[in-house]
Amino acid sequence: MPIELHSKTHIDIYDRTARQHWAHHFGVTEERLRKAVTMVGSRLSTVADYLGQPAP
Repeated sequence: MPIELHSKTHIDIYDRTARQHWAHHFGVTEERLRKAVTMVGSRLSTVADYLGQPAP
């Protein structure tokens, strides 16, 4: 897992480790996470809102 992963403001959907981490964090599949990023962009707070989860 990259250092500083938790302090980022955006999800790097192309980074497998980051994608797995954030999918697990939000309790969704990687596919669902990809769809969320496609729909609302990669900002963590926006993705969290879209998924109905608290922002990290």
